[in-house]
Amino acid sequence: MTTTTSTPSTTTTAPAAAAGTWRLGDRTVNRLGFGAMRLMGTFGAATPRPREDAIAVLRRAVELGVNHVDTAAFYFFPTRSANELIGAALQPYADDLVITTKIGASQSRDGAFEPYARPDQLRGQVEENIRQLGLDQLDVVNLRWGTGLTTEPGSVAEHVGALAELRDAGLVRNIGVSNVLPEQLDEALSIAPIVCVQNRYGLTERTDDGLLARCGELGIAFVPFFSMGAAVPGAVPGGTADETGAEQVADVAARHGATPTQVRLAWTLHRGPHVLAIPGTGDVAHLEQNVAAAGLPLTDDDLAVLDAIA
Repeated sequence: MTTTTSTPSTTTTAPAAAAGTWRLGDRTVNRLGFGAMRLMGTFGAATPRPREDAIAVLRRAVELGVNHVDTAAFYFFPTRSANELIGAALQPYADDLVITTKIGASQSRDGAFEPYARPDQLRGQVEENIRQLGLDQLDVVNLRWGTGLTTEPGSVAEHVGALAELRDAGLVRNIGVSNVLPEQLDEALSIAPIVCVQNRYGLTERTDDGLLARCGELGIAFVPFFSMGAAVPGAVPGGTADETGAEQVADVAARHGATPTQVRLAWTLHRGPHVLAIPGTGDVAHLEQNVAAAGLPLTDDDLAVLDAIA
């Protein structure tokens, strides 16, 4: 079980610290972080964003107090790799920077997703991330379960056991799970300490309300992916924009002089002190808007309106 804290940082006035901190395993992070999936551009786009734009976004994120970056070796275009960009932009890494990656899924060089990794293949994936990021040890490794964007049943025991062995070998510092069902989290916890659950969740995707609450009870970070992307055209691979509640979100945003995306981010952070947000972008101005959402003061009336959407 993880020791927790939700008090705002007293050592920095950086915007990303406005939502407070959480203990991610043995590391403390600001609850507003950064996801690297969209760093290079829209997933599946014909050409990536300019390299210098991606590097500028990463460096600006750290300037704004972001100290939790989520990535994966399978985030790459033919001529761009998220991990390589992170290394180029941020090395030497700050002592408080936590880089979270995920394994299990992988892409072939032509961009197609490969068969799900066997337990004995996880070491190679961990070493690939270490090599690309220029690290000796990965802060947090999530076992990303399944090959699709929805949860899939099955035993995670052998895979989590393989990760526990890599932790004991010193290659992995903390273990998380991603895209899992509640019973899979329980199975993982019976094998090794789990510091985070990274599942698809957002304002209009509330299937995991119960799992989110259980993570809070256990002191485990809950890290939603696609928490804002569901409403953004092209943000979810193969998906269409979900406009459910768009009018209500826009009304709340207008009251605060904010954007609808900022409102969705702030709502996500209000779901519990253990909820970490990892919005991604390849644009500096959009990054700054996202980070500013850490300090957006939603009222009880705002939250009642937003909660009722789902």
